[in-house]
Order: sequence, then C-alpha cells, then structure tokens
Amino acid sequence: MWGDSIVGFGSYALQQRDGTRATWPKIGFSPRKASLTVYVMPGFDGYGELLKQLGPHTTSVSCLYLTNLEKNDMAVLESIFRESYQWMNRKYG
Repeated sequence: MWGDSIVGFGSYALQQRDGTRATWPKIGFSPRKASLTVYVMPGFDGYGELLKQLGPHTTSVSCLYLTNLEKNDMAVLESIFRESYQWMNRKYG
C-alpha cells in the first residue's frame, strides 16, 4: 500500500522537481469514487494503439482513468500494465 488508497507494485526513487527524492511504485492503481485510477509511470507515449483499443478512458500525465471496467478490454489493460512495468524495470532495475 502506498498511502491509504494506492495499491502499488515494485518501487523506484523518484526525483521531484524541488530536488528531493521520494519512493513511488513502478505501477499501481487506486479504486477512487469517480473512477479506477491506474498509474502508468512512463506516461502514455507509445501507447496510442493500445489506448484506442482499451475502451472508454481518460488520461493525464501518468494516470489512466477508467469509469466502467465492463466496457474496457481487460487484455488491452493487461498489456498496458505489462509494458509499463517492463519499461520501469528496464529504466530503474
């Protein structure tokens, strides 16, 4: 658990804008009231085709928001998780 509402896997040292370091999960999710938030730490460059196939969603810098999992393709979501986690492992070990 990361905080009181984020389930995360793996960890890496994040360099924040002010120069401080924080530990953050390599990938995670949080079941929020408005939507399920998936933390895709590399961001979404290179995920265009997968996102087109995913179903209804919105994104921000590294957050993927899903409001109705029944309308999303779980195999595509799994691919996004796998690719993101593998990218983080290559970059941060």
